[in-house]
Amino acid sequence: MAKPVQLGWGVRREGRSLWTRNAVKGVSVRGERRKRDGRNEWRRWDPSRSKVAASLLKTKNKPSDLLPESGSSCLYLGASTGGTVSHIHDHVCGSGNHHEGHVVAVDISPRMMRDLVKLSEKRSGLIPVLADARKPMEISPYMREKATWLHQDLSIGDQAETFVKMTGAFLAQGGVALLSLKAASERWMEGGDLARFEHSKRIIEACEHLDLIETIDISVFEEQHVVFFCIKK
Repeated sequence: MAKPVQLGWGVRREGRSLWTRNAVKGVSVRGERRKRDGRNEWRRWDPSRSKVAASLLKTKNKPSDLLPESGSSCLYLGASTGGTVSHIHDHVCGSGNHHEGHVVAVDISPRMMRDLVKLSEKRSGLIPVLADARKPMEISPYMREKATWLHQDLSIGDQAETFVKMTGAFLAQGGVALLSLKAASERWMEGGDLARFEHSKRIIEACEHLDLIETIDISVFEEQHVVFFCIKK
């Protein structure tokens, strides 16, 4: 058995698998495997169902550099039913939010919001927000401060342009920003997926407030996807 490598307070890697320290013991969010380690319970973080988990396994940088700090303020744009959000919450907030973290989870779908609200009932510090993730004015009332970690996962056109706008509005200086970009959601252009990725990369590189650290290929876990890892200047 691989020896666990701690990536942060609530995240560790064992061989090719990732685990987060479960903030709600005895409860799985998407039927994922759980296991005990002394007084702690860990939930498996499936990279085939989470672009953030996939990027942690595929990055050429230190995986811990892609994670938020425990107790920090985070903004998740395109939270869906909250699978990845729950793992971020495990790490940022912990049981009973003893880290005093703040995870704002935004989605435009009322159906997804029902799941997020249910998830938040047992996870203090998780704030579900029904809003358009492209409109800062709909989100700003729920932010206690500038976020030090932001993840965008939206199936829309102009993903990179939205990412630039939202990091400009909400990300603190030195904060981490991840853009999970799906090629099929971008506008059609000659050259297919690679052309779409390159077009988005140029938009990010031209942004005055972001440094592009790495373009992470996660296609082994999620077809037609890359993750752009950035830092706010």
